[in-house]
Amino acid sequence: MLRVDCARWNQCPADLRQLAMEAEHPRSRERFLVLYEISQGHCTTGVARRGGRDPQTVMRWVHTYNQQGPQAMLYRRTGGRPPFVQSLKSN
Repeated sequence: MLRVDCARWNQCPADLRQLAMEAEHPRSRERFLVLYEISQGHCTTGVARRGGRDPQTVMRWVHTYNQQGPQAMLYRRTGGRPPFVQSLKSN
């Protein structure tokens, strides 16, 4: 059974829930919420399917968190076209 190792990072499940609520980016919030649900005893595969994610992706998130900590769960844009930003000019 795959488990979230919160204690390694001096955290508890409530900390994961708090991070899920406060994270800036929706993808970061999703990752922390998944970790929280798994830490509460929910099945990894079930959590993945309910969220529309591949179970292997969710398992990778758990392994990454366990090995690298909460900072590794934060979404970082890695490339591609920048998002469209509309500039407002005042005349």
